[in-house]
Amino acid sequence: MSELAITVIGRDRPGIVADVAEVLARLGANLTDSTMTRLRGHFAMTLICVGPAEAEAEAALAPLAADGQLLATVRVVVPDAEQTSNGVPYVLAVHGADRMGIVAAMTRVLAEAGGNVTDLSTRLAGALYVVLAEVELPPGVAEQVTGRLAATAAELGVEVTLRPADPDLL
Repeated sequence: MSELAITVIGRDRPGIVADVAEVLARLGANLTDSTMTRLRGHFAMTLICVGPAEAEAEAALAPLAADGQLLATVRVVVPDAEQTSNGVPYVLAVHGADRMGIVAAMTRVLAEAGGNVTDLSTRLAGALYVVLAEVELPPGVAEQVTGRLAATAAELGVEVTLRPADPDLL
């Protein structure tokens, strides 16, 4: 059995998720992880599935992309060994006037502290830019990271909060 990473991107329309899921179900693919969203009128999906061979999945998805409205890619990935995280889960929220470099600056602070971003989304609503991220930090660094994030936010003219995540909600 293959483990595949599949991406589907294109102009949003009703039924894309159903179309992709049905194709993969007919192949006997088990969807193990997925994320899907709409970005400024464009649909974006990334999923991991187990089952069909790469060529078989590509051939089955090809008709969905035949009209040029969607792009579907398939790539074999090596399954990760079960990993237990030693990180402590947090939620990072940033909001303020839109400007270049907000995500880069905030995620650099996390990376320099050994933090790992496990999920991130951004939205631009008029002039307001919002970042929400789930992160894992090494034990004992949250206070230091909070201070560095606050200093970086002040330089960027945005607001930031870092709070412990409720593991039941993630």
